[in-house]
Amino acid sequence: MSVFTPLERHELEVFLAPYGLGRLRDFQGIAAGSENSNFFVSLEQGEYVLTLVERGPVGDLPFFIELLDVLHDAGLPVPYALRTQDGLALRNLAEKPALLQPRLSGKHVREANAHHCQEVGRLLANIHLATRATPVERRSDRGLDWMLAEGPSQALKLDEQALPLLRDALQEIAELKPRILALPRANLHADLFRDNVLFDGTHLAGVIDFYNACSGPMLYDLAITLNDWCSHEDGSLDGARARALLGAYAALRPFTAAEAELWPAMLRVACVRFWLSRLIAAESFAGQEVLIHDPGEFQRRLAQRQQVDLPLPFAL
Repeated sequence: MSVFTPLERHELEVFLAPYGLGRLRDFQGIAAGSENSNFFVSLEQGEYVLTLVERGPVGDLPFFIELLDVLHDAGLPVPYALRTQDGLALRNLAEKPALLQPRLSGKHVREANAHHCQEVGRLLANIHLATRATPVERRSDRGLDWMLAEGPSQALKLDEQALPLLRDALQEIAELKPRILALPRANLHADLFRDNVLFDGTHLAGVIDFYNACSGPMLYDLAITLNDWCSHEDGSLDGARARALLGAYAALRPFTAAEAELWPAMLRVACVRFWLSRLIAAESFAGQEVLIHDPGEFQRRLAQRQQVDLPLPFAL
């Protein structure tokens, strides 16, 4: 189970009392997390999610709170931070920064279809539109500089087939970095995988886990999202799902010519980001009871993205 910091009932009851949401009925750890400790919490007045932030500087947490407030105010289905009766959103529990948020309805989608992808494309465009004018600034700790710094050492640990794939991708990132950073910007979810979106039937009911959110090129966020929602098991793209996602997104935010030109490369950049982070996690948490995602999934996707026959629609 991916709960790094276990909790006792009595300490949780003390923590929850200032919210005025009634007595604690039950709580349980959430096994799906790979970076933070998360718990489902049942109180008399409703269902909630408690997050203990295990990774990253505490100084970033006000960013997440502000961003989620902005998205909540825009009418998007996000788990904004609840305040205590004294107005506090960020508190400490078990010597870790802690946030209490409403538990959103719905379930994760295992097998995505074109309708799911259309809904996700529309959601992502609305996140970008809500923040494009005045992004809440935060530099990603898994951005281009991180990839270029961590990539070479990870490449040396790969076999003869994988090493040139990563090496060539890192060279492409270094060459394109100025052009990527000049693309249109907004706030990014930066981790909009299937396990971070909730559907209630055919309705997209919620998006969770904003702890990789940052400000940056909107196209990068789109590439991250499409790589997960529209890929086959062998890493190749499903054209119908991809076109549904891109079309729904572009109907709300048309693409620029610069974005259209960099789109194939950005799909590769997004593969590198998660291939590296998964390689590092597999090494760091080896032998521990922590959910570790398969790095090979993004190696296969990167291999399949060497040639991309998926143009962006409606480029301006």
